[in-house]
Amino acid sequence: MRPTLLDAAELDAALRSLPLWQRVTTAGGREGVRRDFQFEDFNAAFGFMSRVAMMAERLDHHPEWSNVYNRVAVTLSTHDAGGVTALDLKLAHFCDAATTDRGAGKS
Repeated sequence: MRPTLLDAAELDAALRSLPLWQRVTTAGGREGVRRDFQFEDFNAAFGFMSRVAMMAERLDHHPEWSNVYNRVAVTLSTHDAGGVTALDLKLAHFCDAATTDRGAGKS
């Protein structure tokens, strides 16, 4: 079953519970949500990416991301739906939870 695209009102409501995430347009032209994370060091950033990667595999839903030393930029958008779906929000909430006690700055 194909994930259902969120409409603008649904996305606005969802982003209220994800205040550090912002709407973006992806390189592929889809709507997405993005957050930049900053950690104490590379090890903490890599640990975060490992935790998120395991959840992404369980969800079969993978982020677009980049890492430079202690920074990780995460963009979420569902390719086959053409924008943001509940899967993106679930992974965004997981990302936030994965940082609460592991040294992530609020970037």
